[in-house]
Amino acid sequence: MRVKCKFCNTRIKNVTFDLGNSAASNSLIFKEFYLESENTFPLVLYTCPKCFLVQIEEQLSGAEIFNKDYVYFSSMSLYWVSHAKKYSDEIINRLKLDSSSFVVEIASNDGYLLKNFVERGVGCLGIEPAKGTAAAAELVGVPTLVEFFNLKLAEKLRSEGKQADLIIANNVLAHVPSINDFILAFKRLLKLEGTITVEFPHLLSMVEQKEFDTIYHEHFFYFSLFTLKHIFSEHGLSIYDVDELETHGGSLRIYVTHQGNFLDKKSDKKNVNQVIGKELNNKMNSIEFYSRIKKDALNIKLKALEYLIKEKNMGGKIIAFGAAAKGNTFLNYSGIKSDIIDFVVDETPYKIGKFMPQSKIPIYSFDKIAEERPDVIVILPWNHKKEIMEKLLFTKQWNAKLVVFIPELEVF
Repeated sequence: MRVKCKFCNTRIKNVTFDLGNSAASNSLIFKEFYLESENTFPLVLYTCPKCFLVQIEEQLSGAEIFNKDYVYFSSMSLYWVSHAKKYSDEIINRLKLDSSSFVVEIASNDGYLLKNFVERGVGCLGIEPAKGTAAAAELVGVPTLVEFFNLKLAEKLRSEGKQADLIIANNVLAHVPSINDFILAFKRLLKLEGTITVEFPHLLSMVEQKEFDTIYHEHFFYFSLFTLKHIFSEHGLSIYDVDELETHGGSLRIYVTHQGNFLDKKSDKKNVNQVIGKELNNKMNSIEFYSRIKKDALNIKLKALEYLIKEKNMGGKIIAFGAAAKGNTFLNYSGIKSDIIDFVVDETPYKIGKFMPQSKIPIYSFDKIAEERPDVIVILPWNHKKEIMEKLLFTKQWNAKLVVFIPELEVF
């Protein structure tokens, strides 16, 4: 095995978790291509024995993943829109941003977040590689560059006098295989006393809550604060604060600035040290800690199959809610296809009429639920369980069972 850590270049000799070959999680199948063969790729998790960066090998380029058919639109989740609005108000007040400020969001999607800055009169720019979502952002008044963010682009913007008071990177750092280039790009684009905020699923929560479905080809990395502090430090950047969030089953939002500037020196880093202390108490600086992922995933798979087969044998009609990327990891690792789950419903118009990758389960609109009156509805995006269950309250008219499998089997 010739895998090397993408950050420190250390040779990685052992596999943490092999999920087998899988199709890319967001590569939905068009009806006309249903009978054609799909491309599948190894989905194997590794842990660096030196820096403990958890990672997969690059199987697909960013251009292949975030193409014109990329189907994730952030604004489709009311919960996520609300989360973005709350963050925007808080960070504008915290950093005292105004019309003279300049904010850049990396992977700005459909403008779900930056529209809040536009409304407050704060100058901003979205950088978004997917043409469809970028076009949606422009429609709500968010200036957007259809580009991949990297060091070359950061240098270009800097040469144009466009350094940022705030750089926002929500759930994107894991999506970039060239992590050193990406963080150097942050450094070049950021003003001397500027701040970068980065949100990402916390690896500690991922392991503790058995969130193995977070692993898919778009996610090259899985971060602890312990490791990320070291990575930023190597590039002259300092994490001066951190928030613990409930999003995605447990996330962190870090606040980053240039090492040694006023903002860095005045921070006591109390919150940073507390989170890192918690990680080290859980032995996240040991390879043994990460072996739990494989064991927990197998237990979830077996319990899910046992439950679904039992319901199917009793004549139950089973569907799923949410054609989400994490749902595809769960389905494909578990070997669940359309003979078990009849169809998936989703509220994103761009997904309707297509099929889930590899499992080939058809995707229908939300209205299909009332029409078919299923006995069991599996909630695949369990991280939005509360919001989804409220939408599905009407299914109690015929006593439908609402089910999640992660982190534990629960039937509502």
